[in-house]
Amino acid sequence: MNTLNDTPTSQSYAIGIDIGGTSLKCGVVNELGEILFSFLVSLSEAKTEEEIITLIVNAITQCTAQLNEPIVGIGIGFPGLIENNVIVGGGVNLPGFEQLPLGKILNDRTGHHIVIDNDANLMGLAEVMYGAAKDSDDAIFLTIGTGIGGAIMIDKKLFGGYKNRGAELGHTVIQQNGIQCACGGQGCLETYASVTALIKHYKTQNNIADENIDGKTIIEKYLANEDHAIKTMQHHFDYLAAGIVNCVNIFSPQKVIIGGGISEAGQFYIDELTHRVKKTAIPVSFSNTEIVAATLGNKAGLLGACANAFQKFKKTEYAL
Repeated sequence: MNTLNDTPTSQSYAIGIDIGGTSLKCGVVNELGEILFSFLVSLSEAKTEEEIITLIVNAITQCTAQLNEPIVGIGIGFPGLIENNVIVGGGVNLPGFEQLPLGKILNDRTGHHIVIDNDANLMGLAEVMYGAAKDSDDAIFLTIGTGIGGAIMIDKKLFGGYKNRGAELGHTVIQQNGIQCACGGQGCLETYASVTALIKHYKTQNNIADENIDGKTIIEKYLANEDHAIKTMQHHFDYLAAGIVNCVNIFSPQKVIIGGGISEAGQFYIDELTHRVKKTAIPVSFSNTEIVAATLGNKAGLLGACANAFQKFKKTEYAL
């Protein structure tokens, strides 16, 4: 459990819940982005949709009891497509959660205001409100992992397109008739620039590579000047930069935030991307843009969920 030693200066509180495939993280945050406390709840024994909902309600109850103060509302990050607090689908490794009005269900059971959004969107919102882009209004967030998630923030608010169906930055097409993607399309950015793609490409370069090699090891080999790793990373940088160029030319953000474990590789990673994007993007579009690494790590989901609740409910009457 995480606890702050200092008394928070903000008297506004929100509960955040970050739902993953195997656990959920729940905690209370004040409006300054200070986490008062947080805890993990395992989902490994929850076999049904109803059992998971019960665990969420119990976590909320635990938070309100421990805080013993009014809250603005509850923000939830979920790994799927969400429209008006309805889980349309996409909950990886979770039973059910198809066309489920989760927001209404939780509001009925807890009496609190609820707002739900995609987990990657909320990670991006957290970086704008409390992290790497807190001095910016307009930003793009890309998290590089098994796939590529993304978020668009305009005037410090999430932009998801009509009915929250857009901002699929990992599925911008960068190669016509390219590699088949899990989304059903071809040539998506994530099929060329995700960590999964990085590992696959390395194995095509080095046919004696360890079957279980990971992105961290490839980075280490790159820094050690291994030829296969250098070629693989150059390929990765080129394609990821191409995706970023598209974002810059369309949105001209103040910050492009790169998240995911690979973004912690070192400043060289950001420098390589910046060099390529600057060379290719429309100069006037890139003139006020900086590419930066995310800073919030695994706290981003929880902080973003709470930031979303503050934005949606701060002006409404507190729920007791």
